[in-house]
Amino acid sequence: MLVLTSPTIQGKEITKYYGLVTGDALLGANLYKDLFSGVRDVVGGRTSKYEEELTTARNLAMKSMIEKAEQEGANAIIGTRVAYHNLGGTMGNTIMVTIIGTAVTYQE
Repeated sequence: MLVLTSPTIQGKEITKYYGLVTGDALLGANLYKDLFSGVRDVVGGRTSKYEEELTTARNLAMKSMIEKAEQEGANAIIGTRVAYHNLGGTMGNTIMVTIIGTAVTYQE
């Protein structure tokens, strides 16, 4: 599956538009990771555990979006965007990763 951020596929003709497809994944932070992250922030450095979890969540959201596009019969997704949302409130430190794009078929 070709996944692009651009609104077109250079040198290819898009033959069918299926519409928006999305993928979401939730990332819940816990007390121990929060504590470790706080210590890292004070002494400097990157909080690699959060980065790993964000990557995992982003990959899960991407996989979900691709599966939906494949179910429609698409062979590409264009105009792809990634967004991160802090749900806060009663959800604690939960972060939602959302990926959205337009499923299309292009002539290979």
